[in-house]
Amino acid sequence: LHRNLGESVTVAAEDGSHWLLLEWQRCILLKGQIMAYLMGIDVSTTGSKALIINEKGEPVASVVHEYPISTPRPNWSEQNPADWWEATVHSIREAIEEAEITAARIACLGLSGQMHGLVLLDKSDRVLRPAILWNDQRTGAECEDMARIIGREHLIEITCNPPLTGFTAPKILWVKKHEPEVYDKAARILLPKDYIRYRLTGAIATEVSDASGTLLFDVPGRCWSEELLQKLQIDRRLLPDSFESPEVSGKISASAAEETGLAEGTPVVGGGGDQAAGAVGNGIVKTGAISATIGTSGVVFAFSDSPKVDLPKARTQTCCHAVPGKWHIMGVSLSSGGSLRWFRDCLSQYEVAQAEFRSIDPYEVMTEEAAQAPPGSEGLLFLPYLTGERTPVIDPDAKGAWVGLNVRHTKGHLIRSVMEGVAYSLRDSLEIMKEMGIEVREIRVSGGGARSSLWRQIQADIYNHPVVTTTATEGPAFGVALLAGVGSGLFSSVEEACEATIKVVSETKPTRENVEIYERYYALYRGLYGALKETTQGIAGIISSAKKTT
Repeated sequence: LHRNLGESVTVAAEDGSHWLLLEWQRCILLKGQIMAYLMGIDVSTTGSKALIINEKGEPVASVVHEYPISTPRPNWSEQNPADWWEATVHSIREAIEEAEITAARIACLGLSGQMHGLVLLDKSDRVLRPAILWNDQRTGAECEDMARIIGREHLIEITCNPPLTGFTAPKILWVKKHEPEVYDKAARILLPKDYIRYRLTGAIATEVSDASGTLLFDVPGRCWSEELLQKLQIDRRLLPDSFESPEVSGKISASAAEETGLAEGTPVVGGGGDQAAGAVGNGIVKTGAISATIGTSGVVFAFSDSPKVDLPKARTQTCCHAVPGKWHIMGVSLSSGGSLRWFRDCLSQYEVAQAEFRSIDPYEVMTEEAAQAPPGSEGLLFLPYLTGERTPVIDPDAKGAWVGLNVRHTKGHLIRSVMEGVAYSLRDSLEIMKEMGIEVREIRVSGGGARSSLWRQIQADIYNHPVVTTTATEGPAFGVALLAGVGSGLFSSVEEACEATIKVVSETKPTRENVEIYERYYALYRGLYGALKETTQGIAGIISSAKKTT
């Protein structure tokens, strides 16, 4: 068995003892007699990543397959769950091949994914409609209904969050109101990563960090709220059972093993919503640790021993952490890396062509141009509200804008102003957390904003605080791989897993001259939303009227 695990499992399967030998094999892996591996899967907004790490936390394979986003109407955002599954299957198979290991040596698997998305299955477990995503803004009326039915303050008391358009419960109410024929067929409600869990294991389950973002979860109590379900008339039987993040929630089924190449019976832990999982992957598991992550959205994330809430304004979100018995506070900017991606896709054809010619990433070319512009972009400010906004303003109709344009501005100024605008928006969340009394000892940056030295410096200057990067660069997939290590027994706790595998590798300190410039511009940035609100509401009204007449 020690010499050839894969062959032994195959032989054992022929005499009906496959499951027993798999368990014996995992005992040998976990006793350290041979190297064990862990897998993390992240079903993000843009693609599905499969990551394999060894027991030291070192990545040995990482594969991503992308999929499209559909925007059938303004402010709508949807995806086909079948695309998630197809991408996940390909990523898993290629990661195992890249790692050059037998799948049986993967001791455990963890799942992460974009939060808040709504997946509806019928009684035959078939998908009823495209998934409605976290950045979909169609549910303003449903949020108002929730506040009226439950009471805004009481809703925050139970869920630690205000009614937000991105959350899951308003989406459920929207389908119930606008697509009753679909809702009547619904037998299960799942979040994106939990749909992949179902396809992998057959288990209908979720975990506390992702469930916290539904507006149906008692966040202080870490369980579904029977009161909210009753008042909103949502059948509890539609919802999955909830686990703590490192708990085993299911095992790889025979059919999934055949499709993915994983070993049947491999345990799968609860995992985490992408933000909680990414925080674990960045070591945000103790008081004073803050992360600033720039992905499609931008998130400032703080660890907490208790469920603190920004009252009475509730500008931040409070959820259960992926660390059992702990919570986290986060501020979310909906279009952070998404703003720079929009610029790349719509306005950077030259940079994309140059990148292809030079065999580098288009963002590298864009960053080179941005570096030619000075701090503050010579008075050009960018408001990154391309898909509405969540923190510090809760406004699905908020719009993006450039303010201060003049003939001196080049494309480099435009790109740098986008990077600066994103950092300003994340500073908004940091300022709120300071008001809440949250200690900020260390800011760990990750995502696209950490890969660029220019963007790291911009963040350090705008936050007026040193920012650090760590050895962990694989984001949520790495975090849930560590959770899988806890669930399999390789680590005794999430804290131990992070301490053993994550180290600080760089620090970027603020530059005094730049800080002074950015302080003045940040004061102006903070006034932009209020100055433009009446205009953006008027734009939203015209768009809404046009939709009704077409």
